[in-house]
Amino acid sequence: MAFPLSAQLLDSLVLSVVENSDTYGYELTRHIRECTNVSESTLYPVLRRLLKNGLLETYDKEFLGRNRRYYHITVNGIKALDGYRKDWEEHKRSVESILINRGDGTYGQI
Repeated sequence: MAFPLSAQLLDSLVLSVVENSDTYGYELTRHIRECTNVSESTLYPVLRRLLKNGLLETYDKEFLGRNRRYYHITVNGIKALDGYRKDWEEHKRSVESILINRGDGTYGQI
């Protein structure tokens, strides 16, 4: 079973991967697939949105006689990612407070 991915979660995953190292589309997809099933065709609109919002920037680099488009996180992208991480921690705590059953009929206080 898979939980649906929101636009914000996809944005945060992409920004997190690119924060670690500049990357190109296929490599980015491979990293994101480690935690969820997503296609390149799903990620390219995410990349365009992040570029439009100034959270990523691109540059081309030659590889085997062809140009690859690499994505690089901007200062605003790092700020946005920090916000996403804070929101994620809060969301995760809220969900786990109900989802994680203590085995004794009580919930909460993760």
